[in-house]
Amino acid sequence: MAQFQAYSQQVMVNGQTVLSVINGMGAFKETAGKILQRHGLPTPQPTAWYPQQAWLNAFREIAETIGARTLTQIGASIPRSAKFPPGINNVEKALESIDVAYHLNHRGGEIGHYSFVKSGPTQAAMTCRNPYPCEFDRGLIEAVANQFKCAGSVVRVQHDSTKPCRAKQGDSCTYVISW
Repeated sequence: MAQFQAYSQQVMVNGQTVLSVINGMGAFKETAGKILQRHGLPTPQPTAWYPQQAWLNAFREIAETIGARTLTQIGASIPRSAKFPPGINNVEKALESIDVAYHLNHRGGEIGHYSFVKSGPTQAAMTCRNPYPCEFDRGLIEAVANQFKCAGSVVRVQHDSTKPCRAKQGDSCTYVISW
């Protein structure tokens, strides 16, 4: 399934996560609020649930009118906005927790998943099989890894161009991560 298209119209996302759009747009919070409102998401409440498709429609508008880089910033704001499981103390556990967090913040049907595979002491791959845009997932992965990296290490997240890509009608995107 391509990006921006929910797997099911019954899927909902919690308001705390929806607020990442506002938090991720920095000085353009007012613009973010207007975009959310146009897509039926006025003044999201942290404990409420909203249609994932409406949120994805807002993402599409942001990508088309403001730019894909803004989606990266929104993805990077997710760790500050969404629920994550407790007990995370290193990059590997943090990256593994993305799928758990994803399921904590969505409900109502098939939502896809994040699949983490460690490939070396400080290397891994993350396959994202979900309806979110590539840039959003890249920002999310990078922010989560940066939050738990060791002092002095540098996080790199690269789209694996040898694998399918949602922007090119693939079912998933894979990112190569090093830290």
